[in-house]
Amino acid sequence: MLPLGIIAWIIIGGLAGWIGSKIMKTDAQQGIFLNIVVGVIGGLIGGFLLRVFGVDVEGAGWIFSFLTCLLGAVILLFLVKAVTGKR
Repeated sequence: MLPLGIIAWIIIGGLAGWIGSKIMKTDAQQGIFLNIVVGVIGGLIGGFLLRVFGVDVEGAGWIFSFLTCLLGAVILLFLVKAVTGKR
């Protein structure tokens, strides 16, 4: 990912976590803090998965970083729902 500052990670992570929770219909269960956590962890998951598939994630730009976080957030929320058994 880009060498972003902590504030940028929080903003991108928060937006990605919020949109990911809207996609997975878990937004009512989450607050702003959990959206940020989901987005930042989603960024790590998304970055790892894209590297596994050979996608160069270094220096790709803000939009690609956001989409990477969004992908990881959706995957993370899907796994949480699968493990906990919630609808």
